[in-house]
Amino acid sequence: MSTDTPQNRFQSLLDQHRKIVFKVANTYGRTLDDRSDLAQEISAQLWRAFPRYDASRPFSTWMYRIALNVAISFARSSGLRRARTVAWSEVEARTDRLVGQVSELDDRVVELQRFIETLDDLNRALLLLYLDEQSYREIAEVLGISETNVATKISRLKQRIRNEFRNADPSERSL
Repeated sequence: MSTDTPQNRFQSLLDQHRKIVFKVANTYGRTLDDRSDLAQEISAQLWRAFPRYDASRPFSTWMYRIALNVAISFARSSGLRRARTVAWSEVEARTDRLVGQVSELDDRVVELQRFIETLDDLNRALLLLYLDEQSYREIAEVLGISETNVATKISRLKQRIRNEFRNADPSERSL
């Protein structure tokens, strides 16, 4: 009996790229339960779509596209936008308990997370992929936009981040 079944191939690929599921779930889910539900939903949708996966293309690109589509739909349907403020305070409280005090670096990460929360779905996905060090070509393929559009949008996001951090802390002019 062959062990190279579709289920085994899928499980192996999912195991290799599991971090993508968690990155997307953590970006779009605000509470622990939301993130867990979203990760499960992404995995289920990946399995449903797996028969249509073209093995000649990178699995991670295909996976990101599905994961982001599921996450955006999940966020819209579950009304997560209304709960965001509470969720970030939850994150900060948990960080304070675990670390004892929040370092300057942690403060900046929290500020970046807050900034990401303000972005529309496309820019949030774009920034997630960029921070995950995907190439412009890969980002363009996942999001269905041109590489030139990716470059332009990333440049604008970087400028918005510089402005946001500059406004948050005037002493940080070197960003």
